[in-house]
Amino acid sequence: MSADDKTIAVYNAKAQDYATHFNSGGTPGKHLNRFMDAVADGGRVLDLGCGPANASRFMMEAGFDVDALDASREMVRVAAEVNGVNARLGTFDDVTDVMVYDGVWANFSLLHALKDRLPTYLAALATALKPNGIFHIGMKVGDGMARDGLDRRYSYVQRDELAGLLADAGLTVTATDEGHEVGLAGTNDPWVVMMARKNG
Repeated sequence: MSADDKTIAVYNAKAQDYATHFNSGGTPGKHLNRFMDAVADGGRVLDLGCGPANASRFMMEAGFDVDALDASREMVRVAAEVNGVNARLGTFDDVTDVMVYDGVWANFSLLHALKDRLPTYLAALATALKPNGIFHIGMKVGDGMARDGLDRRYSYVQRDELAGLLADAGLTVTATDEGHEVGLAGTNDPWVVMMARKNG
């Protein structure tokens, strides 16, 4: 298992702060709207590293069958208390399903994986998707691995690098966005978001 204890400890300690910081209010953001528009109506979706499950709640309200997964016990608790989402405790290594999901929402969660494990996890997630299933991923832009001011572990990617990793996993990129955002650590970091479709 490559889950990082220090990273999980930060999320356990700051679960409520995280829920407040990234609360988008009463409407989903543009990336989540785009994802929901692309996934089959009422489809089964994996919210990988769901955190406080803000996205899960929006997807459930839109009629999707959501499987919310997070490695932080406190995030799982906050998901239930704040958003009414029954998330389950687990890590990236626990995704072993075969063609069960119509969509996978991996929004700034896989950036905490060991970088050399990203191809393995992306392949497993592609395997878990049904043919033509939709995959969303958000990552921070940069090179290598490092820890932030809160001691969370990050794996950074460049735009073309991420597109290549998705292609290697059997996923065709259909949309790409780039930008900057101030995160929980207070730094304004560049990010890249991609949506892709499983070949099949």
